[in-house]
Amino acid sequence: MADRHNRDIDLLPPPLPEPLNVKCVDAHAHIEIVTNTAPGSPEVGRILEEARSVGIDRIVQVGYSAEQSKWCVEMAEHWPNVLAAVALHPNEAPVVKDLEADLAIIEKLAQHPKVRAIGETGLDYFRTEPDLQERQRYSFRRHIALAKKLGKALVIHDRDAHRDVLDVLLEEGAPEKTVFHCFSGDAQMAEECVAAGYMLSFAGTLTFKNAPALREALKLVPSDQLLVETDSPFLAPMPHRGSLNTPAQIPTILRFMAEEREADLDELCAAISANSERIFGPFA
Repeated sequence: MADRHNRDIDLLPPPLPEPLNVKCVDAHAHIEIVTNTAPGSPEVGRILEEARSVGIDRIVQVGYSAEQSKWCVEMAEHWPNVLAAVALHPNEAPVVKDLEADLAIIEKLAQHPKVRAIGETGLDYFRTEPDLQERQRYSFRRHIALAKKLGKALVIHDRDAHRDVLDVLLEEGAPEKTVFHCFSGDAQMAEECVAAGYMLSFAGTLTFKNAPALREALKLVPSDQLLVETDSPFLAPMPHRGSLNTPAQIPTILRFMAEEREADLDELCAAISANSERIFGPFA
């Protein structure tokens, strides 16, 4: 899985976790990479049914390219309780042949009623070489403007670019609903994000042994600014790190979150469910 968008993933999913008592939401998934099939295929239906069987009955399917964002919209059209986000990923934007043409496609897709967010966009200095980073920042600014224009949430990808992401949001003026997908900052960054009113979405990385700073950050986030996600098919939580991740693994992440926060699991699920509906709107 060296390539962020590699479709040739041949891994087995972990066993299904114990079902939740209170239904919850996977706020960020890439189902097309899990299945490599059409949006309305039986394989997609099986992934969704497995998630429902353990209490995850709503999913946000997230875009990273013009073509794949079309897939996201088609999936949201086909399946109840699935919403879409559309965008050019920060690793995609600097290398596309015609950035303006692709941005125009994203803007058109974004007007669909089941598209509730612009994302994932942002900055990634891990994979994008320095001479392409200005093009990346330009794309990020364009996505911010689109989210504000349409009144939709902004879903941010931030890798090795914490300060610059926060500074661009300050310079441009963040949308009212701004989500840090797969939050990877420390406690200090979490405090800054919380003060700005941003939503912090935590993934399976929270469970990794090398993530103590992330767990400290989790404890600082008010319950009304929390989301949870898989980023499937990536980042399967412990003890299944390296397995194929699917939305059905959200209960494992939630149980870990509840333990770290010393919170009641049912109350945490209810809070995150309400947050998801507030940020993305009704799923049904």
